[in-house]
Amino acid sequence: MSETESNPALHVKGRLMSASEVERTLVRLAHEIVEKSNGSEDLALVGIRRRGIPLAERLGKLISAIEKRPVSTGVLDIQFYRDDLSTTGVRPVVTPGAIGIDINGRDVVLCDDVLYTGRTIRAALDALFDHGRPRRVQLAVLIDRGHRELPIEATYIGRRVPTSSREIIEVKFQEVDNDEQVLLVERID
Repeated sequence: MSETESNPALHVKGRLMSASEVERTLVRLAHEIVEKSNGSEDLALVGIRRRGIPLAERLGKLISAIEKRPVSTGVLDIQFYRDDLSTTGVRPVVTPGAIGIDINGRDVVLCDDVLYTGRTIRAALDALFDHGRPRRVQLAVLIDRGHRELPIEATYIGRRVPTSSREIIEVKFQEVDNDEQVLLVERID
């Protein structure tokens, strides 16, 4: 059950992207990443848990098909790095293999579904650097909705969607939600 279906205080204003539009956007992003990275030799895609993971995996498959070589993908869990959680706890222990790939000296593209305040990405950068020292870090997002609280910008953007603070972007991926679309949802007060 999605957030919208389980919360009567939310209603769908409209569909921003269909499944085919999501796929076309990912193909475009994959080509942009290959072009700006001069290929895929030292490229690694790292998905931020939860919906950044299918985004990274799909982009990795598309880039592998374009470049005719495998592209490493990893998973980053940032829950203990969030600055909106209590800071009284002990800093988490990060195990070297937790990300799933070696990022040292590589061009890493962090992947997430929606860029909003920038706080998730700040936490992801903290977590990423606890795993190693990449040569370069870039950000790929399916949707950039503005309203930044931190000076963070994406290198690769599927679509820019200006929103109000009452609106929510709900990305649904088949791998996580058994559905494929992007919805604009509004809080009803």
